[in-house]
Amino acid sequence: MAALLHRLLTAFCQTHDRKILVKLTKRTHFRSSPSTSVRSGDQDGCDAHQQTSGQALLSRRRRWLSPLDRISSLLPPDVLGPEVMQLRQEQDGEATIHQEPDEEHLEETKAPSSQEKGQRSPTLPGESVLTFGELLMAEHRKKQVHFRKMFQLQSGARLQSSWGVIPHNELAGRPAGRFLKTNTGVPIFFHRPSLEDYVLNMKRGPVIAYPKDAAAMLLMMDVTEGDCVLESGSGSGALALFLSRAVGSRGSVLSVELREDHHTRAVLNYERWRTSWALRRGHEWPDNVDFHISDLCSASALLAGRGFHSVALDLINPHLVLATVLPHLLPGGVCAVYLAKSADFSPPACCSVTQVIDLLEGLRCAALPLLCERIVEVPVRDWVVAPALQKDRHFCTRKAPDPDGNLRQEAKALDQADSDDDDLSPAFGSVPYIARPHPEQMSHTAFLVKLRKCVR
Repeated sequence: MAALLHRLLTAFCQTHDRKILVKLTKRTHFRSSPSTSVRSGDQDGCDAHQQTSGQALLSRRRRWLSPLDRISSLLPPDVLGPEVMQLRQEQDGEATIHQEPDEEHLEETKAPSSQEKGQRSPTLPGESVLTFGELLMAEHRKKQVHFRKMFQLQSGARLQSSWGVIPHNELAGRPAGRFLKTNTGVPIFFHRPSLEDYVLNMKRGPVIAYPKDAAAMLLMMDVTEGDCVLESGSGSGALALFLSRAVGSRGSVLSVELREDHHTRAVLNYERWRTSWALRRGHEWPDNVDFHISDLCSASALLAGRGFHSVALDLINPHLVLATVLPHLLPGGVCAVYLAKSADFSPPACCSVTQVIDLLEGLRCAALPLLCERIVEVPVRDWVVAPALQKDRHFCTRKAPDPDGNLRQEAKALDQADSDDDDLSPAFGSVPYIARPHPEQMSHTAFLVKLRKCVR
């Protein structure tokens, strides 16, 4: 058998035929035996040779083993011919020459990236783990939201609620979007606030422009990146934040406010969002909003030399400032007017529509080159869609119609048997759902008037 192996190895060294090598590999794997391959007297020498050859292989620089190395390591040295030994020495020399690239390749294989392993990053792309100083949203809900609060993550502080306490230090260093239990065992969901969440939960002075209305105004004005927009009535800074994101770093927003307290509140809310965004994403929010305290009716010096792609007005009497603003609006530009519900009116919709009438009457008397294209309100209706539950908190199941009434007892027995199997969830389509409007709905907030500048 040893002579046969020697012949095959010699033939491989001379011709480099891979087919012979495959046959030899199969034979050595399936027919190798110490009693048949070598003499009984040489068995100890074979074992010693196998140990020394294995240690020699381990001591070498790790590289891909050729089939010749694999086979020759299983044979004693007296069986191997001079051709095989010379070829092994040549391969060892090549491995020594290419030692450094192999080590680099080994390091790459030892430390593959997380994407190669199939693991996902615990945070969203471009975001980091939670750090002190950024804003967070805490929510607790069962059928509906029972607790919602926006807070700033601070070292040593605690989040207190009716459902327990959670230290802020337990949140720092973790990825967002997970549940943590309070000291009473109630799970609270934590996530980073979106711009909509921030606007609805930030500190306010006057009434804000709600996100549903702000989105409609952005569509009316067709705000794109790089635009220059004028906003009159900074308020609490809600619309300025939406405009800042819409125009991007290449655009600009000029926000004018008459009252100093409203101006201060708008600037604080804007800077607070920018600070939290920088901690969250690692880069700053565009500083593209310029806040000013001024009366737009007499702000000709502030607007001198400026042109705007669109204008947003959030004023009680917007028709009084149109004569000052209109020369700085580009031809074909849109002026979106936000007529919010006033606190002095008791019937909301009927009385705020009088503001729309006053606006149109002011346009008629001043003969301004503006076309009224749309007058809309944006209703939003929340719905509750949930699976039907029994009193014992188990899912209800759909039952086939039984006009004869003969299978009622069998259906009750099946329901009782199904209720005993708590581990088995109902199959798809077997649970009925309840769908109805939410009991708490947002009422009328404002009328939106779209005015377009025309050239006569």
